[in-house]
Amino acid sequence: MSQKRVGLQTVKLSNPPSILGTATIVGPKEGEGPLKDYFDTILEDDMWGQESFEKSEAKIQEEAIKQAIANANLSPNDIEYLFSGDLLNQITTSSYTARQLSIPYFGLYGACSTMTESLSLGAMIIDGGFADKVVCATSSHFSSAERQFRFPLEYGSQRPFSSQWTVTGAGATVLASSGNGPYITYITTGKIMDFGIKDANNMGGAMAPAAIDTISQHFKDTGYGPDDYDLIITGDLGLVGKKIVLDLLRKEGYDLSENYSDCGIKIFDGVEQDTHAGGSGCGCAAVVFNGYIYKEMLNNNLNRVLLIATGALHSPITTLQGESIPGIAHAVTIDNLVS
Repeated sequence: MSQKRVGLQTVKLSNPPSILGTATIVGPKEGEGPLKDYFDTILEDDMWGQESFEKSEAKIQEEAIKQAIANANLSPNDIEYLFSGDLLNQITTSSYTARQLSIPYFGLYGACSTMTESLSLGAMIIDGGFADKVVCATSSHFSSAERQFRFPLEYGSQRPFSSQWTVTGAGATVLASSGNGPYITYITTGKIMDFGIKDANNMGGAMAPAAIDTISQHFKDTGYGPDDYDLIITGDLGLVGKKIVLDLLRKEGYDLSENYSDCGIKIFDGVEQDTHAGGSGCGCAAVVFNGYIYKEMLNNNLNRVLLIATGALHSPITTLQGESIPGIAHAVTIDNLVS
């Protein structure tokens, strides 16, 4: 019989894992945005000396993981499991990264929800007593994702307003069974939601129903409400998805207008940087969480955060076949203090 289950979809961790260290690496465009001071490394060139965008993304993820481990004052030999994923076919970025690191590896695919999926599984592994130290990571790259999911870069296609800019970047988190926090205290695992959207240029609209369902269920399961959080932040719904979330959760009786934001909106200046509806990609929630949110929590400017990373679980083939886009959202509560 499960003793840690709370409600229908939430787990309350008995021994909340502590975040020992994080790291972020971002591309030039992200380094020009509003959060530039929170990132550890800003690249001058998104190729980073590699022969392809795909190899560049693998290097970005590998170096972010190494840097997070070093920031936690550990070595790779101290890490018992690596949980990571990305957007590319067969999660090749993460698998090629794991090849270099020689850490026992769980490869994950949650699309842009991968950061909270990895944090969820890493935290449960530690809380269950199966490991003491793990790394959770993910990455994306504008150029590698764009040519896989949409059009060749050389095509120069015009982007509609609802489209989002895939973040070039990687974020990594070291979790441990002991430490001074912040801590992961609750995990709410999402369900697939699909409201029939088929437009790959409207990721916010496709993923918003999953975010709404997970946030609402989290409140029902835990007894928390919007006022119990300093910040409630989704992964990469952008301007389109954020409006949907605010409108529909208000109809369910939850007013998030005072403390809700979205990583895809915070990472870019949409007007000055011309990113249309905002940022997206696995790296979006990863760098905003491991950079901005983590450092604001260390400075006690934020004490309890609900992070809900959202993913669109489609592929180029299913889109061409006329399939709709399933969405998923996983939520984790991060607390500075645990009772």
